[in-house]
Amino acid sequence: MSDPVILHCDCNGFYASVEQLKRPELKHVPMAVCGDPESRHGIILAKNELAKGFGVKTAETINDARRKCPDLVLVPPHHKEYAKWSRVVNDIYARYTEQVEPFGIDESWLDVTGSVGLFGDGRTIADRLRREVREETGLTISVGVSFSKILAKLGSDHKKPDATTVIGREDLCWLVWPKPVSALLYVGTATELQLRAMGIRTIGQLALADPESLELRLGKLGRQLWEYANGLEHSPVASIYDKRPVKSVGNGMTFRRDLVGEADVRLGVAALSDEVATRLRKNGLKCRTVQLTIKDPSLRSITRQTGLEKATDLAQVLTHTAMELWRANWSDQKPIRMLTVTAQNLVCGDEGEQLMLFDEGNEQKRKKQAGLEQAMDAIRQKYGHGAIHSAGLLGNDLGIRTDEPSEEDSDPAGSGRRV
Repeated sequence: MSDPVILHCDCNGFYASVEQLKRPELKHVPMAVCGDPESRHGIILAKNELAKGFGVKTAETINDARRKCPDLVLVPPHHKEYAKWSRVVNDIYARYTEQVEPFGIDESWLDVTGSVGLFGDGRTIADRLRREVREETGLTISVGVSFSKILAKLGSDHKKPDATTVIGREDLCWLVWPKPVSALLYVGTATELQLRAMGIRTIGQLALADPESLELRLGKLGRQLWEYANGLEHSPVASIYDKRPVKSVGNGMTFRRDLVGEADVRLGVAALSDEVATRLRKNGLKCRTVQLTIKDPSLRSITRQTGLEKATDLAQVLTHTAMELWRANWSDQKPIRMLTVTAQNLVCGDEGEQLMLFDEGNEQKRKKQAGLEQAMDAIRQKYGHGAIHSAGLLGNDLGIRTDEPSEEDSDPAGSGRRV
């Protein structure tokens, strides 16, 4: 039985490339997309090739980027535009197969196994896609071609921009194994450090390691990474017609000034929880887990989560739970730059609300709170998001808006995994 033919298509410098479509003059200067420095959204989200030549990197601070490139042109993000162009590019992919699985707004896997008889082998299809995307949109993509999703992604990362890289089984030893283990999908900083402690620095060393030892050290992820390194990953590419399950609903914000003390933190957490709960109800979902991410002014962060006895879609419960996580894991005198509240372990249906605040004898109170929040939903749906909000937000100096959120405040679309 022949191997499947999997493509991973990655739009090159996607945010920056879309901005250059809108403003062609940006193609001729080093430029980067970032948040508003005055609002402390000081992180580089994307850069063009000229900025890359100066060493500007995604996720570094604006100050670091400007030290490398004093003439760097900064532009704000326009997420609706990115979502629009993402759909256009995925529609081009769908000409070749219905098995198109987005992975974020700018990446997609394609299974073209059933299309090679019509369009040619994997490299030929990849080159055709690169040409059609470039000619029809002005954007460029890099494409990895392989027999698994993981190795196809490794291929698209191997050479950029506007390139095709094929990784067959015969290429594992010379092309894949010499790469650093961090090049593998799902190997983050913490996992890389644990692998280094085991003397594993390359994908080849990972492939030759004892899978049982890896599993003992890293849990299920250890064996999974060993399978990736040996080309043993066989997960299917989803159909473009499949409804992607929502895995989490989150909202985060970098504040205009640092939060210090419980009053500040509660204001921020309550605003974020209100948005998350509203989106849960809109999608007919409830959560069994609440996660809180805290980032300090030096960009160090922690993430903590806790389970709920029963699922909830109430902002009051999310706020209470997130505040408990903050109290247990952060000093009230230690400043906070950014907070994110995320609802996880989602369920559908009419499961009961979390009883942390509403015990059996207080069911009436729970129903009253649910009615209040549903009434707020109805007012916002009719009159706009800014029609009703907590009085505590009035005149706040944290940058929490009480009017309609702008385009830049919206979540990027594309993954189908997070509302």
